[in-house]
Amino acid sequence: MKVVPTPSGDSDAGEFSKLTRYVRVRQVVNDKFIEFDFAIGDPSLYVELVLPKAAFDAFCRHNQVVMMTEEQAAAVDADMEKWRYGDEKSTS
Repeated sequence: MKVVPTPSGDSDAGEFSKLTRYVRVRQVVNDKFIEFDFAIGDPSLYVELVLPKAAFDAFCRHNQVVMMTEEQAAAVDADMEKWRYGDEKSTS
């Protein structure tokens, strides 16, 4: 994979590297694979990933991740419920 250098006057790469990287483990499958959510900057905007345990450990070290707190996980779950079923508050 070719890496394209960032122009020297562009501070976006520096700002991006300062963003917190979050992990939320969803499931460990047969003690071999880790199913997890990975977010950068905002715990509610994440991708779902699956990696072998050793690769997951390396991924977490490389990205210097922070494990999502119970409060953050609950907020993400509540937001997902809202999107799935709609907000319980009526706007009319």
